[in-house]
Amino acid sequence: MKFYQVDAFTSKLFGGNPAAVVPLNKWLDNETMQNIAMENNLSETAYFVKEGTHYHIRWMTPVAEVSLCGHATLASAYVIFNFIETDAVQIKFMSMSGELIVDRDLEMLSLNFPSNKPYKVETTDLIKSLFENPLEVLEGGNYTLIVFDDESYVREVNPNFELVKKIHPHGVIISSKGKYVDFVSRMFAPNQGINEDPVTGSAHTVLIPYWAEKLSKKNFRALQVSKRVGELFCEDLGDRVKISGKAVLYATGNLFLGL
Repeated sequence: MKFYQVDAFTSKLFGGNPAAVVPLNKWLDNETMQNIAMENNLSETAYFVKEGTHYHIRWMTPVAEVSLCGHATLASAYVIFNFIETDAVQIKFMSMSGELIVDRDLEMLSLNFPSNKPYKVETTDLIKSLFENPLEVLEGGNYTLIVFDDESYVREVNPNFELVKKIHPHGVIISSKGKYVDFVSRMFAPNQGINEDPVTGSAHTVLIPYWAEKLSKKNFRALQVSKRVGELFCEDLGDRVKISGKAVLYATGNLFLGL
C-alpha cells in the first residue's frame, strides 16, 4: 500500500508540519488505520477514498481520530495534485466537518474551510497560573484561544503539558500580534498525543475571524512559531476562511500490513 510524507505550510524541506498521507481504494477498519497512525508517530495521518467527484477524507493522530485537520488536508491535496489527478486545479473533500475545498495556483494550495469565530470566556485560575498576563481567553472550533500582547512570550513560553491537558480536551492555541507578520501562534494538544503541533490549519479557522475583528482587515500573513515554523496566508470570507500555503514532498514508500 502506497504512502507519502509531506511537509505542509512550508516551501522548505524539514519545515512546516509533516503529515503522512495514505490513499485508499476502500476503507480499512478503524483499528488498522489507528495503528498505522500510531506507527507513523506524526501529528496526523490522513486517509482518503475517491467517491464520485470528490474524496472522503479522515485524519488520525497517534492516539485518536479528529474532526478537522488543515495541514494533513493540504498534504493530501498535494499528493492528489501531483500523483493522482495531475491536471486538476480544485479538489473537493467530504469530511466530519463537511465539505472542504482545496484550490491550486502553481505551487500555492488554498484551503477553503468553515470559519469558527471564537467567543470570549472567563479567564480561569488554571490559565492564570500557567500563562503570564493573558489579555483574554476565548473558545471556538474545539479550541481554547489565549491571547497575549507579547510575541516574544508566545515564542518562548514552555507550558506544563499536564496542566494544558486540563484546559481543553482537544487543543489550546496561544497567539499575539506579530512584529513582522499580522499575527503569530502556537498550538498544544497533549490530550491528542501532540504536545505541540508544528503548524495547525484548523486552529486558523479560529484565529482568522478573531484577528479579522481585532485588526479590521480581511487578509493576513501569519506564522505558527513552533520550532519548525509554518507560514500561512489567510483570508476571512465571512462564514468561511481561506488558508493558503505551500508543501514539500519528503518521502514515498509502501506499507506492508499483511492484510
